[in-house]
Amino acid sequence: MDTILIVDDNHAVCSALALMLELNGYQTISCYSPDEVLPLLAQHDIALVLQDMNFTQDTTSGEEGKALFYQIRAQQPKLPIILLTAWTQLEVAVELVKEGAVDYMGKPWDDDKLLTSVNNLISLHALTRENSALQKAEHERMQALSGADLCGIVFGSVAMQRSVDLALQVAKSDVSVLITGPNGAGKDKLADIIHANSPLKTKPFIKVNIGALPMELLEAELFGAEAGAFTGANKARIGRFEAADGGTLFLDEIGNLPLSGQVKLLRVLQTGEFERLGSHQTRKVNVRVISATNADLADDIANGRFREDLFYRLNVIELALAPLQQRVEDIVPLAHHFVGDNFSIDKPAQQALQAHSWPGNVRELENACKRAVILAQSSTLTATDFGLDGAQAPVAAAPMAPSAAYRQVDEVADAGIDANADKPEVDKLAIEQALAQHNGVIARVAKSLGLSRQALYRRMDKFGIEK
Repeated sequence: MDTILIVDDNHAVCSALALMLELNGYQTISCYSPDEVLPLLAQHDIALVLQDMNFTQDTTSGEEGKALFYQIRAQQPKLPIILLTAWTQLEVAVELVKEGAVDYMGKPWDDDKLLTSVNNLISLHALTRENSALQKAEHERMQALSGADLCGIVFGSVAMQRSVDLALQVAKSDVSVLITGPNGAGKDKLADIIHANSPLKTKPFIKVNIGALPMELLEAELFGAEAGAFTGANKARIGRFEAADGGTLFLDEIGNLPLSGQVKLLRVLQTGEFERLGSHQTRKVNVRVISATNADLADDIANGRFREDLFYRLNVIELALAPLQQRVEDIVPLAHHFVGDNFSIDKPAQQALQAHSWPGNVRELENACKRAVILAQSSTLTATDFGLDGAQAPVAAAPMAPSAAYRQVDEVADAGIDANADKPEVDKLAIEQALAQHNGVIARVAKSLGLSRQALYRRMDKFGIEK
């Protein structure tokens, strides 16, 4: 409820104004001397000031009100002020309006006219403050980005912007980060950003694609092996953990790590200690672990394929990356980046690119762009060059407000889960109860509610629920 400060030496005037304003949903504070105003402004969140222009008996010059006006302006330059008086000359009123008084009314006032002015000015002031806060936040974000190493990432969507912002935020700490999302969406790029902007950026950054390694060699790759530890091990070799000592280790496709490797990984995360294969000598390292997966680890835990205690160690911070079809605004900037400066993309091709579902995500888009450049008949690429000449271009629409954009993304994402299923209506209370029941584990909460992790995150943002 907004609070209005009424300043008038006439108690009856203050009482009448207070009654009228309180009947219309406002709180009021009344004071009868200009000397009381500045302390009250410092103590209370005041939305608007209604001030008289004369406070001394038999004074009609308006100089007292003029002095008070300038004092208020000096303390709170943007605060709406309505001037009320029966005596002040028009010249004074004009002067103060030019200096920032937003309205001027004579006594006796018209209740409806005064109330309309109060409503409009408070609404405008609230919007101005909100815009100022947004501009400040955007300025601070752009300053943070200007000083950050974004590792060449290209994006244009709000969803990707939020992922990058979170990556930069968690980069400053040394906690473990789990990046989730579909194959080809750019999980490794976010890992690059985290390391490049961390205190460990000058230290080793070792990447391991667990899904690309044979199961029988995984432990040797991660933890090293002594000579003779297995067939073909002719000499001792260090593992990736030793190579990353003092720096960062990125474990891609962590869901493919066998249970025996998970036990050793859990021990390293807890103590920093491990042994090479074929050795009883305990070694110790200090490594920050970033992991990534496209798997549903909550389902893997339920089916005994992944250790729950390891999941909690890896998932101190979860960074969920949306598929490209939910980041439509990223598609054209990425395509321009992939085709290079020697090629342009015509408008129908851009629309076809945005209409395509890109099940292979950014990786598929990059391959399509490489193919288009090779097969192009001119420097202007068409939908045919991308193999999308049969794609249905999206209908042009007016730009949406951010809230509408989020709603549309949410609808598209939910449709992508199962276009034929009845999607559950999940309210704020249900999400909060599920978070408490599953100790805040997003994957398990999402599964219990019948949502994807991305859909759950969007609803949490919508309801203002913090993880």
